[in-house]
Amino acid sequence: MKLVTYLREEHDQLGILVNGQLYDMDLLHPDLPPGMSMLLNYWDDLLPFAKAAEQKIKEGAFRKEAGIPIEEAQILAPVMHPGSCRDGYAFRQHVASARRNRNVEMIPEFDEYPIFYFTNHNSIQGPGNVYCMPDHFKKLDFELEVAIVINKPGRNIKAADADEYIAGLMIMNDMSARTLQMEEMKLNLGPAKGKDFATCTGPALVTLDELEQFEVPCKEGHTGKSWNLDMKCRVNGIQVSQGNVKDMDWTFAEIIERCSYGATLMPGDIIGSGTVGTGCFLELNGTGKLNDPDYKEQWLQEGDVVELEISDLGILSNTIVKEESDFSILALKKNIHA
Repeated sequence: MKLVTYLREEHDQLGILVNGQLYDMDLLHPDLPPGMSMLLNYWDDLLPFAKAAEQKIKEGAFRKEAGIPIEEAQILAPVMHPGSCRDGYAFRQHVASARRNRNVEMIPEFDEYPIFYFTNHNSIQGPGNVYCMPDHFKKLDFELEVAIVINKPGRNIKAADADEYIAGLMIMNDMSARTLQMEEMKLNLGPAKGKDFATCTGPALVTLDELEQFEVPCKEGHTGKSWNLDMKCRVNGIQVSQGNVKDMDWTFAEIIERCSYGATLMPGDIIGSGTVGTGCFLELNGTGKLNDPDYKEQWLQEGDVVELEISDLGILSNTIVKEESDFSILALKKNIHA
């Protein structure tokens, strides 16, 4: 099932996407909620009603006119205002390439345990414009990722049981202002300001039953589900990145195990995979300069259209927009070294 949140009469509305048409959840069955939050909080009770409604749509029990074409809807993030958003570091290829490009050895701890950081859950958005301040444009970057959404409370969850806590998968673009990010990480803290202006998700949350046909074994020595789903990024129609969800070295189940250790995960919490190999300009530029000293770096610019596409999860499209401000926090540095 593909679950989409969109704007209807100035309120967020949850719909089921079938054959390009959006059908409002609360109109399909009296027990189904109008919003994603309620569905996630009562996932085990309500999901059977949602699946039955989807089947009726496919069988023609509802007229096509009962839905609206998805291209006519203003699509929002699947989960609006999540309680938290964590982002992992699951793809070894990305980590190894980025470290190689900095002339440092691969860190052995990567293979010992999965890690994550907290990003700004209040900056989650869906498709559409991404508004950036002047300092964000100093090495502005995309990050091609996949994310999960938690469907029930859980604490100290073991990896063997963790897939039961996943409502579904969605595309995630962990936008990054690299100059701000690298500035703060010199002090061994972050990323924070380099990340918290925008994290894009969507266009749909795709439930795990919909993805069963794509399941493949996870990597040897690991535990949890894995999916054979192609990942691509295009900037202004030109493909710049390609990977696959199955290339995750750490599974979402293993990341959930670590996230929930001594902490309670709640319905609606988002957990990202981290960047796939080749999935950002920081890595691509580093590799390019390593192979060619004359390589010209590429970063996102005002007006760029960034499209992330993952098989069966859809296309997440965002346009980079400049805020009407010349305010710079980089200019506020104290000159104490003179």
